[in-house]
Amino acid sequence: MSRSTRTSLIIRARPEELYNAFVDPALLLAWLPPGGMTGKLHAFDARVGGGYRMSLFYPPDEQRFRGKTADGEDMVDVRFVAMTPPHKLVEAVTFVTDDPELMGEMTQTITFDEVPAGTEVTLTFENLPPGLRPEDNDAGARISLEQLAQRFEPR
Repeated sequence: MSRSTRTSLIIRARPEELYNAFVDPALLLAWLPPGGMTGKLHAFDARVGGGYRMSLFYPPDEQRFRGKTADGEDMVDVRFVAMTPPHKLVEAVTFVTDDPELMGEMTQTITFDEVPAGTEVTLTFENLPPGLRPEDNDAGARISLEQLAQRFEPR
């Protein structure tokens, strides 16, 4: 049985702007880390077959979270599988971890569908590793999408 989540949000911006927020390293770092987390890019190559390595760090006061890679850190390797600007991105995502419950490659498909109110951005994750709870993945994706919307929508 494949474990998956699907999260979407309509954002008042053009598909081109939102697509760019996923392939521009500075923009990606500005909105992707959920909640109070911070991010660091170790490498970035925006082309099919390229990708990036990113660390997400939990806030020091969030002791209840144990990082997947190290204490307070989740590191991921992302490979761009398909890029169809400005409509779709397909990424292969793996956690950098020693935990067998978090190993394995997830597929993240990101779509940008123009709708009357803006663009519906949808994040679909497939093949979640057993140690990643779907509800946690969905919550993190939702927070990130809301932060993406805040970058483009007037307050």
